[in-house]
Amino acid sequence: MNAPDRPDRQGARQTTTPPPPHAHTTVASYNIHGGVGTDGHFVPNRIAGVLGELSADIVALQEVETRATGFDMLQFLSKHGGHHAIPGPTLVRADGDYGNALLTRYPPLRVRHIDLSVKGREPRGAIDALLSCRGEHDGLDALGPDERFTLRVIATHLGLRPSERRWQVQRLLTALAEMPAQPTLLLGDVNEWFLWGRPLRWLHAYFDRTPNVSTFPSRWPMLALDRIWTSPRAHLVSVERHATPLARVASDHLPLRAVLHLIAAPRS
Repeated sequence: MNAPDRPDRQGARQTTTPPPPHAHTTVASYNIHGGVGTDGHFVPNRIAGVLGELSADIVALQEVETRATGFDMLQFLSKHGGHHAIPGPTLVRADGDYGNALLTRYPPLRVRHIDLSVKGREPRGAIDALLSCRGEHDGLDALGPDERFTLRVIATHLGLRPSERRWQVQRLLTALAEMPAQPTLLLGDVNEWFLWGRPLRWLHAYFDRTPNVSTFPSRWPMLALDRIWTSPRAHLVSVERHATPLARVASDHLPLRAVLHLIAAPRS
């Protein structure tokens, strides 16, 4: 309902325009270690259980493994949580694949893959997806069915060597500039051990600084390897690790969870 007109200091009537609809949604980044827990056992149900605890609308997954097990982890997790599944394998072989994935409650409008591989090192990549967030979906209850929020999501897993990460971050920044500016979410395992390292400084310069939240190793988290950034920074409400008893054993990383504040585009 529109706010009532109110008089200004001269007694004239002044109309107050209602703010655009807004809502909160949850996102997470989770390195699932191929489904192998800290006890050395492969138990997909534990990963599914952690995702159920998170109840996130968008989840970036790393180390999604089917090569060694023959088990389609991504399909299992997608069906278990009712998400759209966007695969982003970086190693593809006859006996299966391995790499990144994106689970989302919001339908993708466009998906591309960014190659971040460095010669002589493990192949790396990023999923670059444009999602259509609308009011009829969970997490955006405050938006009516005619309101929309288009969100660009980049999910990645960077290399182990500093020289790799420097090149990979520069490639990501180039990819960000290749398309018109719009609300963007970058998340994943960036493997950056040094808080003062150039890759983090470059990403903080583009997205603005976000909290350093330790997620690795899951039993005694000391390193903030997993990260979530938003542009504009104002979309990011909170960031925290998900440190339940199940999460501490399901993988060697804890999930990183964030709440976003989304503002819908006007009706067209």
